[in-house]
Amino acid sequence: MSLKQLPEVTYFKLNNEINRPKNGQIPLHKDLEALSAFFKENVIPNTKTFASVEEKLSWLTENDYLETEFLHQYSLTFIEKLFAFLREQNFRFKSFMAAYKFYTQYALKTNDGTLYLEDFSDRVAYNALYMAGGDEDLAWKLADEMIHQRYQPATPTFLNAGRKRRGELVSCFLIQVTDDMNSIGRAINSALQLSRIGGGVGITLSNLREAGAPIKGYAGAASGVVPVMKLLEDSFSYSNQLGQRQGAGVVYLNIFHPDIELFLSSKKENADEKIRVKTLSLGVIIPDKFYELAQKNADMYLFSPYSVEKEYGKPFSYIDITAEYDNLVANPKISKTKIKARALEEEISKLQQESGYPYVVNIDTANRHSPIAGKIIMSNLCSEILQVQEPSVLNDDQSYATLGTDISCNLGSTNIVNLMKSPDFGQSVETMTRALTFVTDHSEIDVVPSIKNGNQKAHTIGLGAMGLHTFLAHHQLTYGSDAALEFTDLYFMLLNYWTLTASMKIAKEKKETFANFENSTYASGAYFIPYLEKDIVIHQPQVAELFKHIFIPTTNDWAQLKKNIQQFGLYHQNRLAVAPNGSISYINDTSASIHPITRLIEERQEKKIGKIYFPVPLLNNDSLPYYTSAYQMDMRKVIDTYAIAQKHVDQGMSLTLFMPAVIPNGLYEWKNGGTDKQTTRDLSILRYYAFKKGIKSIYYVRTFTENNEEIGANQCESCTI
Repeated sequence: MSLKQLPEVTYFKLNNEINRPKNGQIPLHKDLEALSAFFKENVIPNTKTFASVEEKLSWLTENDYLETEFLHQYSLTFIEKLFAFLREQNFRFKSFMAAYKFYTQYALKTNDGTLYLEDFSDRVAYNALYMAGGDEDLAWKLADEMIHQRYQPATPTFLNAGRKRRGELVSCFLIQVTDDMNSIGRAINSALQLSRIGGGVGITLSNLREAGAPIKGYAGAASGVVPVMKLLEDSFSYSNQLGQRQGAGVVYLNIFHPDIELFLSSKKENADEKIRVKTLSLGVIIPDKFYELAQKNADMYLFSPYSVEKEYGKPFSYIDITAEYDNLVANPKISKTKIKARALEEEISKLQQESGYPYVVNIDTANRHSPIAGKIIMSNLCSEILQVQEPSVLNDDQSYATLGTDISCNLGSTNIVNLMKSPDFGQSVETMTRALTFVTDHSEIDVVPSIKNGNQKAHTIGLGAMGLHTFLAHHQLTYGSDAALEFTDLYFMLLNYWTLTASMKIAKEKKETFANFENSTYASGAYFIPYLEKDIVIHQPQVAELFKHIFIPTTNDWAQLKKNIQQFGLYHQNRLAVAPNGSISYINDTSASIHPITRLIEERQEKKIGKIYFPVPLLNNDSLPYYTSAYQMDMRKVIDTYAIAQKHVDQGMSLTLFMPAVIPNGLYEWKNGGTDKQTTRDLSILRYYAFKKGIKSIYYVRTFTENNEEIGANQCESCTI
């Protein structure tokens, strides 16, 4: 960015002063001074002004900054009224970080980068008009949700909606590779194309034959998964979204794959350069059987995907390892090797300590709780997308003999602090659902036909949440307490209820359901059993007060919803997913996702300009005692929080574990009350605890070292929303 600045720029200096306590007090006023200075010294002198809305839109469309099609769906009179309404709301950023993030990352600028062409309310207007598709009532409601920051579209949507030159509206993609060269070649091309138009890409390599497996009868010919990983890493590094968002990817491998040890070794700092991957993320697919074997300190067998596919007639990813394990071990036609399960468990913990990787997907848990017929085989770059897929079959010219289904992530997030103040919680969620529906209906990912096919059949969306710790601290609730868990339970139950209601309404209006709805547990009614057992009784007085004016559905309400869904269906195969959140939590002035804060004053290293500081939102003398850092918190409280929300979330949640290098005294009882260094055993215990609590996936493990540095803290901006 080459924006002109006044001779003396003070906002960075003022912002940095909040990290220098005076007389034991955090000088929060310095951040507000930095915010004011930023507008005075940067935004106001560098913003192109227009005499009217009509003049602005004419200039922006004539100069190819905005599309014309979405604007032509409305009368100029309506558009002017919408802009006037948004101005009347008098939106103001509450921190320097929020304003800085918006203007540097989201605001439309002139081609030479010298002038801003929009402010926050303009960006809201274009998003609302774009995603309403000509529906004035919906556009107005969407604008109302976004300007009051009850709803925040994902970064790709918020950034690109309405722009003439843009990437896609979706956050990330999931594709699978089958065990043949055509599929590998198409996957590499897909990685290039998807990085160019969108964001993060998740790829499963579990189906590929291991290093040393035979090819056309020649023993030892296969190179295994690591060379493919290297090719993919180069593809992601090469391609990006118009230079705005770096391409990024994650590769997943089943823990029973023979290359699993080499796969993990590729991320070690001291790995040989021939196998080391530097920017590619790693994830491990873990069936229940592994936990059983590790607990018993038993041997475990790794099975050749090539021989398994020959024997079972389907790719390795689609085999239920837990159910078939004993049969696979006993079958002499299945090539296998033996290792110690607990030794592999320790290797995973060591690598998580060192790098934050691998992500973990408890694949049987994900499938056990999925209401959709089919098999979930992998996840995405942030480990919250869990949807069924079907494999493709390719011809030698890389055309499709059978077109399978892969996944695009159409994401947005509720802001818990503000949604709880909505005049109509249900209408707010329905409006958000309709916005996301527009994204899924208008995402034509032609460059990867399997993703386009999957999206057209499933109409999936992923509405999530952010700001949980901010909300709890503001209302003087301790994160992980009984009251906090009860609040979280109710909040996500309501998201589930109202997105189901909205999806049913849309299916009724469109006279269309997602493909294979009739074989889902929604259609059978089994999905609703937990909600029909008894009416909700709120036990915590503080929580009852918070929901005093919010409708809580009874068993009769759930029974009626079940009846309506069985009659009209659901439009969306999947509806809910909790992403880690990145920049959008900053511009919303709230804590990220539903995990705890890490510091009272968060430090961000920004390219070229240095460090920027972000004080936790709504920090004051009343909320301060409730803002415990994640690094000072029993991680089981975080796991419990995610687990209680997960009951209502049909996909996954980006659960991050925060581990100090030295465990504080008495934090975990297995430390016998003493202060001690973090060990691999600590991570193994927590992963097992998460598994037993029904957690579907674990994202990063972030370690705060004795040198005050964070390992595993570099969340990928290509996927986070």
